Amino acid sequence: MSEEKKGVTVWFTGLPCCGKTTIAKELKKRLDEKGCDAELLDGDTVRDFIRNRDFSKEGRNKHLRYIALMARLLSRRGTIVLCTFVSPYRENRDFARSINENFLEIYVKAPLEVCIERDVKGMYKKALAGEIKGFTGIDDPYEEPDNPELIVETDEETLEESVEKVMNLLKERGHVD
Repeated sequence: MSEEKKGVTVWFTGLPCCGKTTIAKELKKRLDEKGCDAELLDGDTVRDFIRNRDFSKEGRNKHLRYIALMARLLSRRGTIVLCTFVSPYRENRDFARSINENFLEIYVKAPLEVCIERDVKGMYKKALAGEIKGFTGIDDPYEEPDNPELIVETDEETLEESVEKVMNLLKERGHVD
């Protein structure tokens, strides 16, 4: 019988439209191909499912604590949990780290201008026009990670390069063969 892999919470953070979900979806596809038990918890999908539309700081804090707990429960069962949430405040990412035994913070970094260009939903446009209040990167802060396990720079790297960097980190930490 082969040795069981340790579960891990891989927490992708960064501005809206920086590439978090794109990287995580491709990573999940590769993990699935390797026969790994992987789950993707994506910001939009989870919000739609639990019908949480509270984007206040308090609402975001509550939502991310819930996600951190879900990730903890899954990773304790050996799952590689890919979490793609803006999670703009360090306190939320620190909380997620504190309750997850194996935690990797991936800072998906891209300049604001690049994120605005990539925005197919038009959210930045609405935020810049004042139609959306409290939008991260416009009138609400994004607190960059102090010491993430990995930084991927999606304006300078291809999708392949970013995914490979995360996959290599998972291999180094013993979560993937």
